[in-house]
Amino acid sequence: MRTVIKTHRIELKPNKTQQALFRQCVGASRFAYNWALAEWQRQYRAGEKPNEAALRRQFNAIKPVELPWILDLPKSVPQQAIKNVGTAFKNFFRRVKAGEKPGYPRFKKRGKRDSARLDNGPGTFQLDGKRIKLAKIGWVRMRESLRFDGEPRSVTLSAEAGRWFVSVPVRVPLSDLPAIDARQSVGIDLGVSTAVTLSTGEKTDGPKPLKRYLRALKRRQRQHSRKAKGSNNRRKAAARIAKLHARIAHIRKDWTHKTTTALAGRFALFGVENLNVRGMMANDRLARAIADVGFFEFRRQLEYKTALRGGAVVVVDRWFPSSKTCNRCGCYRESLPLSVREWTCTECGTAHDRDVNAALNLQRAALASGSCPDSKACGEAGSGRSRKTPVKPASVKQEINHVSIGYG
Repeated sequence: MRTVIKTHRIELKPNKTQQALFRQCVGASRFAYNWALAEWQRQYRAGEKPNEAALRRQFNAIKPVELPWILDLPKSVPQQAIKNVGTAFKNFFRRVKAGEKPGYPRFKKRGKRDSARLDNGPGTFQLDGKRIKLAKIGWVRMRESLRFDGEPRSVTLSAEAGRWFVSVPVRVPLSDLPAIDARQSVGIDLGVSTAVTLSTGEKTDGPKPLKRYLRALKRRQRQHSRKAKGSNNRRKAAARIAKLHARIAHIRKDWTHKTTTALAGRFALFGVENLNVRGMMANDRLARAIADVGFFEFRRQLEYKTALRGGAVVVVDRWFPSSKTCNRCGCYRESLPLSVREWTCTECGTAHDRDVNAALNLQRAALASGSCPDSKACGEAGSGRSRKTPVKPASVKQEINHVSIGYG
């Protein structure tokens, strides 16, 4: 039976003693990571060939003598941190070989994505409803119980704006997931004024949490800038800013999850545009509004949720003129500024809503790609994977059914 790993992130309700142990675990993980990274660099400069397995053995040898305090914490905390260094260098060398941006591993800083892996395998922890038992920490209360029925794989602790979370990957059989009608397809146009526009004509506005809390965020940042550097009041002001940022991120994530889950449950085939988000963020007038929607995260969630249900997401090339092409006759309009939200085709006289027209063209591109899971609906069986579909506007009335497929 095919299975998939889904991760459940749950907030914890620790007491003061447990919070102190959590901070020690996070600190030990950061210490072990930085130690391994520094040792890797030292050995490399000395002409040696470092590897994470040898570093773990070296760290275990010095623990009882030089680091006795770390023995009071779960042994998986420093071990997993050193493994992460090995993974970071493995990815670094892979990117160098592929000619991509290398991204050399950096040292970890306190307060930046603090996390620690407490248990590294089944049987090393226990779950009992809204409680979890962690090695050398004991039972810790959780805000909710696991929603996924399956085999828990590990436990990772993380801190965010003064709150503690635990992430539990669970192996879930694919057969238990709900099935959908594979004959349904839809095109999705993502935008700023209207976050999601479907080819069915439905429009969904995003919550725009950053815009909602921008005034409060500016006020808290001003208060922080006026505090004396290194003072307790400055640290408290920074904590208030982090708490507000976390609230903004959670509102956006909640909307994204609910919207993508609803769409993945309704449709089997999606046509979306491969947006150049980095280039769009260079626009100083729209950068904040674009970031407030979260285009990349929306597409990422839609891809994996659709794949879990056996569907497919066709990613159309970013140069495909979805907004400028008439979905009725294929007429191509040379110029269409962002301020023009509605236009009429000069060839067939069809009145178009800019976003709905783009979504309809994206839907046609998805259908022409042959990626639909239902062979009867689209004429060709699909694999349920996300595809990147390059479409070039070679002619004014180019037909969208001449779409070539490339695996992303």
